[in-house]
Amino acid sequence: YLLLAPFAGHSIYSFFMGKDESRRDISYIFILVYLLMRMVHHQMWISLSRYRTAKGDNRILDRSIEFDQVDRERNWDDQIMLNGVVFYIGYLMFTQTHHLPLWRIDGIIITALMHTGPVEFLYYWFHRALHHHFLYSRYHSHHHSSIVTQPHTAVIHPFAEIVIYYLLFFIPIVVTLFTGTSSIASIGAYAIYLDFMNLMGHCNFELIPKWMFSIFPPLKYLMYTPSFHSLHHTQFRTNYSLYMPMYDYLYGTVDKSSDTLYEKSLEREAESPDVVHLTHLTTPESIYHLRLGFASLASKPHASKWYLWLMWPITLWSFLITWIYGTSQVVLRGHFSKVAYSIVLALCQGGIQVMLDGKEYKRLKAMLNPEAATNLIPSKSYASNIWLVGDGLSKDEQLKAPKGTLFIPFSQFPTRKARKDCFYFTTPAMTVPKHFENVDSCENWLPRRVMNASRIAGILHALEGWNENECGNMTFDIEKVWKASLQHGFSPLTMPSATESKA
Repeated sequence: YLLLAPFAGHSIYSFFMGKDESRRDISYIFILVYLLMRMVHHQMWISLSRYRTAKGDNRILDRSIEFDQVDRERNWDDQIMLNGVVFYIGYLMFTQTHHLPLWRIDGIIITALMHTGPVEFLYYWFHRALHHHFLYSRYHSHHHSSIVTQPHTAVIHPFAEIVIYYLLFFIPIVVTLFTGTSSIASIGAYAIYLDFMNLMGHCNFELIPKWMFSIFPPLKYLMYTPSFHSLHHTQFRTNYSLYMPMYDYLYGTVDKSSDTLYEKSLEREAESPDVVHLTHLTTPESIYHLRLGFASLASKPHASKWYLWLMWPITLWSFLITWIYGTSQVVLRGHFSKVAYSIVLALCQGGIQVMLDGKEYKRLKAMLNPEAATNLIPSKSYASNIWLVGDGLSKDEQLKAPKGTLFIPFSQFPTRKARKDCFYFTTPAMTVPKHFENVDSCENWLPRRVMNASRIAGILHALEGWNENECGNMTFDIEKVWKASLQHGFSPLTMPSATESKA
């Protein structure tokens, strides 16, 4: 971003502050508009993909993604920044890029022909070469680490691969520039086409309707589908084409199950959940921490980011629209054993503070694993060193606590930290077992793969077939719930992963 900023700033200054209006070049400012458009385009696809995956219908693969995939794909904007630098340097070096017309039909036709011919042909054979064990182990395996593809997977490649791809994709642009047929429309439309097909093809749901191929049967050779490319990520040795499968058909590398998977994905219906957890946003900007928002934010505990303040106009607008027209939406869908659960966009309010006596402390200690119990209490005075607190704990009340007090909240919200000489435990939560699928986002302020107790209780009710309600002052057998949670693989948190010491 720092490398790109001077170019972007100069283009804005030249266009809006230039003295000679007749010399203002729309081609120069178009590069910045194009880069911003790419950023929005990518985010729209990742939000749509995660919404549709949570919804469940037309899903292609049942496998889940994990935090390592989210981390691996978080630098998806790197190639957009590189694209911008290359475009700006090209503009400054070649006069052919200056003062391009808005539209030229011959340039659009040449661009389409050059992509269908040289670009698709060369990509097909380069892609096959990448699957040779020598190149695959050193380069392309990084992209194929994502078995279940997301839109961002489309642009996650080693730098050397990205350079080759750019050289291929620049062929139509360079040809039209040096033949004098280029236009802003030809470059812009081609760039949008490349992103659209790339991002669409890496979705884990099928969205191309059958009627399109029925009306124009040759389309199956000119446009791939998400299920077609998904097979390349699961079978590895088939469906090599870029966006046009015609070369796979020509050279006999089409996966035999392509048509079957396509039709099966289109017919697939949404799965009915066994558990539904209703929740709501804690702050207007917390929507960006959902899986539907920014993937990298959703994969970390909730924290306020300075750059989200720049988006407050959009945040406020979306808040008003949701307030007027909003309905409940499924934002996350997971699987645990034979139970499916969904989180749908209610938390308890109010709180109390309780001083634990020695008996209750021993009971609490017995429920923690040895490591947690060892690090739980910094001194020997049980009665004055553990406070069980709720949402209503004020700063003044915290100041009354003895030094070294451990605050354990029982509410949905963590305690606001007012003391550096005290310890703060997390809200009621447990670590989920490894076989709990589709856990690729954090729950509010909790660490990764940690779930709050209310959701765990709901899942346990479904697993055990319990019909008892827990409303108001009605409480189910705590010991029974605790033992069931351990039997199903949930484990207690240790202090080092759930609290912060005064250091």
